[in-house]
Amino acid sequence: MPGSVALAGAVLAAFLALAAPTLTPIRRPGYCAFYGECGRNPEVNISLVSSNVPCLSNTPARMATGALLALLRTVCPELVQANGTTQVCCSLAQLGALQLSVALSGTVLSRCPACARNFANLYCNNICSPNQSLFTNVTRIVNRTVMQGKRQLAVVEYQCFYRQDFADASFASCRGVRLPATGGYAIDTMCGRYGARLCTTQRWLDFQGDKNNGLAPLQIDFQLVPNGTQPGDAIVPLGGQAWRCDQALSAQEQPCSCQDCAESCPPVVAPPGPPPPFRLGDADGALVLCLLLFCLLALIFIVALLCQRRRSKKDTAPRLAPAPAAGCSARLGDASHRVLARAFRRWGTLVAGHPVAVLAVAAVLAGGLSAGLVTIRLTTDPVELWSAPGSRARQEKAFHDQHFGPFLRTNQVIVTAPGRPGSSYDSVVFGAKNFSGVLSEEVLRALLELQERLAAATAWAPSAGREVMLSDVCYAPLNPADPGLADCCVNSVTQYFQNNGTHLAMTAAQTEGKVTGTVDWRDHLIYCVNSPLSFKDITALELSCMADYGGPVFPYIAFGGYPGSEYAEAEALIITYSLNNFPHDDPRHEWVLSWERRFLEVVRDFQRTHGPNLSVAFMAERSLEDEINRTTGEDIPVFTISYLVVFAYIALALGEYTAWRRVLVESKVTLALGGIAVVLGAVFASMGLLALLGLPSSLIILEVVPFLVLAVGADNIFIFVQEYQQQSQRELGETREQHIGRVLAEVAPSMLLCSLSEVICFLLGALSSMPAVRTFALTAAVAIAFDFLLQMSGFVALLALDARRQEAARFDLCCCCGTGKGGPAGPGARLLRPLMHRYYAPLLLHRAARPTVVLLFLFLACAGIYLTLQVPVGLDQELAMPKDSYMLQYFAALNQYLEVGVPTYFVTTGGYNFSSPAGTNSICSSAGCDTDSLTHTIQYATRFPNMSYLAIPATSWVDDFLDWLNPTSRCCRVHRSGNLTGEFCPSTSNDRTCFGGQCLNATRRPTVEEFERFLPWFLHDRPTLQCAKGGLGAYDTAVSMDANGTILASRFMAYQRPLHTSQEYTAALRAARALAEEITTTLRQVPGTHPDFRVFPYTVTYVYYEQYLTVVAEGVITLALCLVPTFVVSFLLLGMDLRSSVATLLTIAMILVDTVGAMALWDVPYNAVALINLVAAVGISVEFVSHLTCAFAHSTKPSRVERAAEATVNMGSKVVAGVAMTNLPGIVVLAFAKAQLIQIFFFRLNLIITLVGLAHGLIFLPVLLSYVGPSPRIPVGDTASDTGGDAAKDAAKDAAKDAASDTSGDMAKDAAKDAAGGRGERHDNPCFEDETTAKAAVPGQG
Repeated sequence: MPGSVALAGAVLAAFLALAAPTLTPIRRPGYCAFYGECGRNPEVNISLVSSNVPCLSNTPARMATGALLALLRTVCPELVQANGTTQVCCSLAQLGALQLSVALSGTVLSRCPACARNFANLYCNNICSPNQSLFTNVTRIVNRTVMQGKRQLAVVEYQCFYRQDFADASFASCRGVRLPATGGYAIDTMCGRYGARLCTTQRWLDFQGDKNNGLAPLQIDFQLVPNGTQPGDAIVPLGGQAWRCDQALSAQEQPCSCQDCAESCPPVVAPPGPPPPFRLGDADGALVLCLLLFCLLALIFIVALLCQRRRSKKDTAPRLAPAPAAGCSARLGDASHRVLARAFRRWGTLVAGHPVAVLAVAAVLAGGLSAGLVTIRLTTDPVELWSAPGSRARQEKAFHDQHFGPFLRTNQVIVTAPGRPGSSYDSVVFGAKNFSGVLSEEVLRALLELQERLAAATAWAPSAGREVMLSDVCYAPLNPADPGLADCCVNSVTQYFQNNGTHLAMTAAQTEGKVTGTVDWRDHLIYCVNSPLSFKDITALELSCMADYGGPVFPYIAFGGYPGSEYAEAEALIITYSLNNFPHDDPRHEWVLSWERRFLEVVRDFQRTHGPNLSVAFMAERSLEDEINRTTGEDIPVFTISYLVVFAYIALALGEYTAWRRVLVESKVTLALGGIAVVLGAVFASMGLLALLGLPSSLIILEVVPFLVLAVGADNIFIFVQEYQQQSQRELGETREQHIGRVLAEVAPSMLLCSLSEVICFLLGALSSMPAVRTFALTAAVAIAFDFLLQMSGFVALLALDARRQEAARFDLCCCCGTGKGGPAGPGARLLRPLMHRYYAPLLLHRAARPTVVLLFLFLACAGIYLTLQVPVGLDQELAMPKDSYMLQYFAALNQYLEVGVPTYFVTTGGYNFSSPAGTNSICSSAGCDTDSLTHTIQYATRFPNMSYLAIPATSWVDDFLDWLNPTSRCCRVHRSGNLTGEFCPSTSNDRTCFGGQCLNATRRPTVEEFERFLPWFLHDRPTLQCAKGGLGAYDTAVSMDANGTILASRFMAYQRPLHTSQEYTAALRAARALAEEITTTLRQVPGTHPDFRVFPYTVTYVYYEQYLTVVAEGVITLALCLVPTFVVSFLLLGMDLRSSVATLLTIAMILVDTVGAMALWDVPYNAVALINLVAAVGISVEFVSHLTCAFAHSTKPSRVERAAEATVNMGSKVVAGVAMTNLPGIVVLAFAKAQLIQIFFFRLNLIITLVGLAHGLIFLPVLLSYVGPSPRIPVGDTASDTGGDAAKDAAKDAAKDAASDTSGDMAKDAAKDAAGGRGERHDNPCFEDETTAKAAVPGQG
């Protein structure tokens, strides 16, 4: 270490030997190196401030008196001696120029008093120290002629020697000072090419002494002398004690705040992160629990099964168990069933007797209600669809928009150059730099051409009848009243050249040390990305880095995909147009939509032109809604084909054919079309009624409700028609109308059970807070109710007319013609029911298959529970787009290249007193502010971006307002005399009436009156070089005040880190709300704060993602509410049959669990769209389950197994034909839709619902009922023997039907055998034996 210090001293001594020491020959205390002013520096062409240089004067220091001494006390108090013998080396003019220079720096540094004082001390010593000659060595002078022809030697360059520790301490006190308006660091503006990240003490001072920076009047070569080293030649480096940033300058002042000084920060505890995954040892905890649950359930089932078999061994006699006596609930159930059957029988007979009149009344009512569709309002706004008007996010959005206007509209272009090679550039100023392929002059000129075309673009607004230009709709922060094209806020890399092609093409010769070279656009770009707030670069180009609209372009907004802070290696260039947003009822809303449409046309043309060389991704604010509407229109044919396929299936499948010559007679196309018309009439009538009541609809309702009602309605159609076909033989003396009434009495209770369950289910689902879910559930409930009513009336009438036609042997579709021959003696051929009777039911209910089925479905249920926990919650924007959308390319580029997220505002409501000192200190983050203030709290959060999701601290109008009021700057001044006395004097004004007119006479907090008087001036003061703290543009829309100056609301803007998935957006919302709650709690403790005051976070995405905070809980509650009526209605309509009702409830619950589990396997996320489909799944599941349960409950077979088999064969075949086969063809067609939303949530999810529901309804439920179903009941007034006799008769009828319809001789024999045995099923199949007698009947049966 001593060796290195000695070496440094030797180098400095050698350097001084070459530096012409004769210009400062006298080096002693009390002597100057220069004094006074010698005019402008001839070597400085462009200067943003006065460039007057001092005169060479190696003479004794002068005594400071009068005005000089008074000003010295203000500007450089450390140089004032207490004994009254203050000497200085500066004149009054020099001290005045120094005051202006200190004021410029003080604007950004005054928030940290120690930094501001240290920085001012450096220049006070340089210019005015009486010992100036000791540490200053003049190295270059020029001849100048001053007043009265007197020639002087003007100093244009000198060396300044500082002790290393003194300079380092001064720099350390300033390096953390923030710029509240940008969230960045003040050092960014004071370190030139290096920015805050690479800035060091030497680089900081070098920039201050660079005459090319636009601020320094001459060249200063700062030499930092290591401690313990003497440079020689009698030079004594300037040293001393610099203030630390955590030190107070006096007892009346405060140290720098935590935001500006890390040493002032209290210990900050990291917020708790997300809980770790639940694990048991090294295994997934949820998986282990689900496996244990399966094992437990399987064990319980196996033990119960073994116990049942042991009981069965005790009684081996082959006898039938006596039927239990009917209890009170059973008798009540039977009575209610008879009442319903009697009512439906009479109703069916009545309707069948007057079909034309009933059809006319039904058509008039349905048509009249459908006429309400002319008033329907389709909601396409995602906010209106998914966010409840009373939700917190909607209320906060309304508050924000009321006080600050809607969020700006963003139009963006992301340009990359894949495959284009990069280049290296050897800069004479910055050294070797690498440039990516997209950062080439050719690409920049292409971007410039695009922006020029957009600036010249006009769009026609039809309603306004005028052409709209960019300046009509753009956000112009610094000239909002009358913006021109140059005032529009456009952020792009070409703005570093003010979107000027001439600036981009400029070159200049530049000498750095002994090296001379050429600088061009690359040198300027390198400088600007490191110092975006500079008004003039340090190259010979002397260009500004500020955009043409007057604001800075931060590189993290204009560049993407760069490593670290190497912006020149960025892979993407980003152009962002910020446009004003207007309410929908504002005529200017059409203006901005029209211009955005033109924006898309121009960019598409640019993409086509430059497609071979550049990849262009783009979007407009309107793009998302445009693309959703486009794909909806394009997929209408797919939905149409889907419904046509379903219609064709129903039309063909309803028929029952006995002979080829009777196909046209026995087909049911007309009846099927009538049934479809009934379904569509119910849908249109429900939507029309709700439209008349003022309830808006949506596209998702148009897509889902017809599908749901068609599934429910088609099932009822198949059940009714096939039951009528199976009971084609009339009883003795029965008319056709009575026959229809009898069949309706048998099937209508089951249809009522399902429809009533679904209606109540959806009505409860309408309690959801999500508008789309609520309107869907309400529409579905009304549509299903109408569908049931129309089927009980209109469809029954249609069936009566069709029966009349068929009996007359007239052709379907053309009833004027016919064969003239009566109908056949027996029913037509069938396929599904015989197959289920002969093969499916015996196999399913076999003694070995039943336990296997139960264990399999228990395993699926437990697996579904585990997979349910793995389903992602949310909806990424990409899924809402069709696969051919240009937005997908934009989203991919956004996720890959964007380096900063969206702005997040922390909004304060009314009821807070900002003007009181306590109120101010609880908000701000500069010296004297509370450590738990609003801005400090947000700044602490940005230290943990992975948990807070905040990357850049909040901008603070309060902090900049306090800096603006600082009397050391010239920002806040008033006219002291003249006609404008007491009025605001802008910082750019040199009016003599403003001199000495500072708003505050000392650095302090303003009084309440001063705060309210000066705040409006600050908010409308345009920032300039003289006063960079003006609030116009940055804060004029950040404060909402009433006419009396009371602050009604304010906002503080931070930036999120880049977010890519809906899960991250949701987590960011949750974290921001938690942070805002913490701030609210703190600010409510400030005296005078209203109890209802609060702080809330707001960004444009919150209103979309708030639903995901509660969608899981809301989904569970909604689905649970939907299951309640299913159980209750089943319990009541099945005669208070608890077992059947529980089996129904359990099966539907398992369908839902397995459906959600399958969503995880097929990448279907859970969100509001999925919830709508799951609510619909409950309705469809009711169709799969309740019909079969109802058939089981009313079966008169003596054993559970036989009853389950009968229900499976008789009702299961109808469910397959009516629900599964109706849904599947239409669902498969949806796989060809362009919209990913339809493919995922309509094709995938509905296919899962249908297949899972079918599996549970036709596999698990029959087996479950065969184990736990209720015992058969004896109808009131019957005996066991009577019941057995009736069963035999019924079985004989069923056997005769099956034998007539079966083309197999074996099946006819089997059926005859069944009939002879008095059973509806085969005796020689062991699965149909009663559990208590099975072992005796068939060895080994349990």
